[in-house]
Amino acid sequence: MLELVFLGTGSGIPTARRNHPSIYLRYEGEVMLWDCGEGTQRQLLLARLNFMKIKRIFITHWHADHWAGIMSIMQTMSLEDRKDSLHIYGPEAERFIGDILDLDYWGPRFRVIPKDVPLQGDEVTDIFETRDYVIGSIPVRHSVPAVAYSFRERDKVNLDIKKAGKLYGLKQGRMAGKLKEKGEIILKGKKIRLKDVAVVKKGVKVTYSGDTAPCKNLITIAKGADILIHDSTFTEEKDNRLHAGAKESAETAKKAGAKKLILTHFSRRYTDLKPLLEEAQKTFKNSVLAKDFMKLRV
Repeated sequence: MLELVFLGTGSGIPTARRNHPSIYLRYEGEVMLWDCGEGTQRQLLLARLNFMKIKRIFITHWHADHWAGIMSIMQTMSLEDRKDSLHIYGPEAERFIGDILDLDYWGPRFRVIPKDVPLQGDEVTDIFETRDYVIGSIPVRHSVPAVAYSFRERDKVNLDIKKAGKLYGLKQGRMAGKLKEKGEIILKGKKIRLKDVAVVKKGVKVTYSGDTAPCKNLITIAKGADILIHDSTFTEEKDNRLHAGAKESAETAKKAGAKKLILTHFSRRYTDLKPLLEEAQKTFKNSVLAKDFMKLRV
């Protein structure tokens, strides 16, 4: 199960109720962040989340409201005697993380490993993967190099032993285990393929836009997502600021065939977010507003 916690839902200037952007992801004991705005470590403490377990931070772009929390969280990790490496991904990550590390006299007591992600192109690049999931990125359209990210859980294939028994006489045991491991076996002269006697559980997919104006690349990476988390700074795009509004976010969710849209990254001009939600729901009914400390299990 994937757990999401919204640590900050504001935009360039925070408010008393909205911190700078950051999203906490926990999957089967692994913890990562999408963006790390100023104040993220304090939000983690208030949410009673263990920041020492964070192994990877994925930065969408290097505007300070999306990354300025990195310096303080690394300092605290060092003071808490962290030993594990911290991997930080983003466009031009090596350049910016190098600059951040140069600001400290001594640097952290653990390894910080920057990982550049592609700045150009129109295809999703898999930048990190495990046996259970894949993190992908794609360039998006903003005033500085920026990317969107997706978390894709791999499909789980489970043997339907009743079906296999009825069709082939296969029983639970060594041969069933071999079928799950190898994908096919020979039993009594007959080939049994796992895909013919299996139940497939579709993996979940969550996409995060970061900051972007409407663009085809975001539709590409959000295709079929269970959840699309989208920059919705205004009710609609304004003054060519290269931020989407609620209207454009909803249009992207609809074109991508997403199941649910979560609006975030709100301008401080909105004390009441109802107009943004109403604007999005005109186009995409299953739209909701994020708020700081909102938790979601997928």
